[in-house]
Amino acid sequence: MFDVSIISVQECGSPWSLSLSWSKQNCTECEAKGMKCKWKNNYTKGETQCFDCNNKRKTIQIPKSLIYISAGSILMGLLLIALFKIHLYFRKKEEDQVRVDKFLEDYRAQKPTRFSYADIKRITNGFKEKLGEGAHGTVFKGKLSSEILVAVKMLNNKEGEGKEFINEVGIMGKIHHINVVRLLGFCADGIHRALVYNLFPNGSLQSFIFPPDNKDNFIGWAKLQQIAIGIAKGIEYLHQGCNRPIIHFDINPHNVLLDDSFTPKISDFGLAKLCSKNLSVVSMTAAKGTLGYMAPEVLSRNFGNVSLKSDIYSYGMLLLEMVGGRKNVDMLSSVETFNDVLYPEWIHNLLEGDVHIHIEDENDVKIAKKLAIVGLWCIQWQPINRPSIKNVVQMLDTREDIQLIVPPNPFHSTSSMTANDEHTLARRSFQMEVIQE
Repeated sequence: MFDVSIISVQECGSPWSLSLSWSKQNCTECEAKGMKCKWKNNYTKGETQCFDCNNKRKTIQIPKSLIYISAGSILMGLLLIALFKIHLYFRKKEEDQVRVDKFLEDYRAQKPTRFSYADIKRITNGFKEKLGEGAHGTVFKGKLSSEILVAVKMLNNKEGEGKEFINEVGIMGKIHHINVVRLLGFCADGIHRALVYNLFPNGSLQSFIFPPDNKDNFIGWAKLQQIAIGIAKGIEYLHQGCNRPIIHFDINPHNVLLDDSFTPKISDFGLAKLCSKNLSVVSMTAAKGTLGYMAPEVLSRNFGNVSLKSDIYSYGMLLLEMVGGRKNVDMLSSVETFNDVLYPEWIHNLLEGDVHIHIEDENDVKIAKKLAIVGLWCIQWQPINRPSIKNVVQMLDTREDIQLIVPPNPFHSTSSMTANDEHTLARRSFQMEVIQE
């Protein structure tokens, strides 16, 4: 803004008019300097001042070499990122392919291989080395390769064996668990039928049932507990981990195999039965299993319905054998009169102190008592009084120092069992008769 002076005010009729005037500034000096001039602010004497009207900005000159280097670095970074993305893409595709190939390989491995009879003869080297013989067939040692040793079970060509063969292959081909033996292959060539399993050099649990005072053969209470838990987890998988529950019907020491680290593997599914998903009662037309381990309801419906609890009974008898260090069938076969002690009653007496097993370590005493108490709960006559396999695993696998309650003696706890039934069960002289539905 410029300050101006009022020179004159003239009245020219109406309206009033205002006339302003100022002197011309002298810019000669400023122009000589290449600048402009202006009135000084707040001055009324007509003084001027010079000023530069060009807003000169200070600019920084960037070397061209630095520009080239920066541009090159950016391009190199983008190229590296692009190459990394391409690498990740093809790496992911390769991993996907490896994953698919592994799945297909595992899938093929999970499905049992079908062998010809000539293959079986080659695998067993002409049936050169026999490992054992049972009611259903003979087991030979074989080799699938230089590293894979197998056990080949040649089934007897008897009536009914065909059904058991189909049953075992059908079930074993679908289940896979660390505590269940794996069926590698089978043979169904004319009259020849065979099952091929992994070979377990330690054999069956039956070979390791010895009294604790037998220092040369007894494997120790900690290892027995580990084996007991493993078997229970295998049964838990069969009962609850499969698409359809499976009742084994033949849990006994002969059908529990031990690998190099004494991990138990449940085997022999010839008598096993697939059940409906949520069915607690199983339809049966004939008793099946091994004498001494069969649940009472498998023999007579007076004791209840056949269900998953039937395997619990067999497992309980197996536990009692592990604790007592003797085979309950051998012990019971020596019973001459009904007044003689029965095997579960012997275990009860053991817990009550009337029978003594020499155990030095206090922790071993706890393990022995735990196995005995759980075993006695499992062999209750009425299926409803037996724990589920899930509860069995929890009782055995707990690390807490809990006090388990000793169950009632099963031979004295049911009114539905007649003296004749007790005598028959004690002597194990059963008839495999048809159970009426």
